Amino acid sequence: MTPTMTPDEAQAYCTAKTKASGSNFYYSFFFLPRFRREAMYTVYTFCHEVDDAVDHPPTGTNPQEQLSQWRQEIKAIYQGTPRHPVTISLAEHVKRLGIPEEYLQELVTGMEMDLTQTRYTTFENLYPYCYRVASIVGLICLKVFGTQDPRAQEYAINLGVAFQLTNILRDVGADSDRQRIYLPQEDLARFKYSEQELLTKTRSAQFLELMKFEANRAHEFYQKAQAVYDTLPKSDRKSLLPAEIMRGVYFKILTRIQSSNYAVFESRIRISPPLRILIALKSWLQTSFNNGFSVRP
Repeated sequence: MTPTMTPDEAQAYCTAKTKASGSNFYYSFFFLPRFRREAMYTVYTFCHEVDDAVDHPPTGTNPQEQLSQWRQEIKAIYQGTPRHPVTISLAEHVKRLGIPEEYLQELVTGMEMDLTQTRYTTFENLYPYCYRVASIVGLICLKVFGTQDPRAQEYAINLGVAFQLTNILRDVGADSDRQRIYLPQEDLARFKYSEQELLTKTRSAQFLELMKFEANRAHEFYQKAQAVYDTLPKSDRKSLLPAEIMRGVYFKILTRIQSSNYAVFESRIRISPPLRILIALKSWLQTSFNNGFSVRP
């Protein structure tokens, strides 16, 4: 079969989708060389469209069938026969950067979990979900960024879990509207806060203690990522600048959730574009100084 787009047209599709998204991730891509930046646009668009197949499926479509089609498109990438604009573009980057097929398939597995699982008994049960939908993205990004030290994988895995735990805290209210509860059931029981109270968005002293506990767990994973980052060679720390920008953005979201006294039922905590840019510049300056670069006015 003839592809529906040329690689250049497919790349333009992914770039336009990313720029229109307003995503927190967008500002972290600016500091990458062009070919790596374009790879990130494509990876982002792939993640976004697969996620939409589950969370915002087009009318009349079956999410499971949509994910099965994505699995076939992933296989087609490695067989040289992709048909979708995203996979046509992704095929070019996979070839150049060596992104393994199992990473992309594992991400789809994480998205599939949302079709069948709406509760998690323990954090140990939740961890594989966080790994599949977030840490795997981090491992894909390492291929794009070009890190060399194997320890960077531990950094990406911990940071991915930290990001996903932050997302879970931020979206507690929105997820309850979908009858999804990601906070572990054992944690709800520990703080005597019922599932029904969460689904009805009840604020109470028990809710606040529960959220503090979950926020502290997220902090622990940010700290684990930081500890690994500090041991990496300068060349890899420089390559990880986009990830460090995202760490700054998501850590700010977490601290805003805390400073709002966990007002996650009232509105979705957001970071404004100017603040994202400021965080990006701050991360760039810190990376530059820590790696011995001079910064001119």
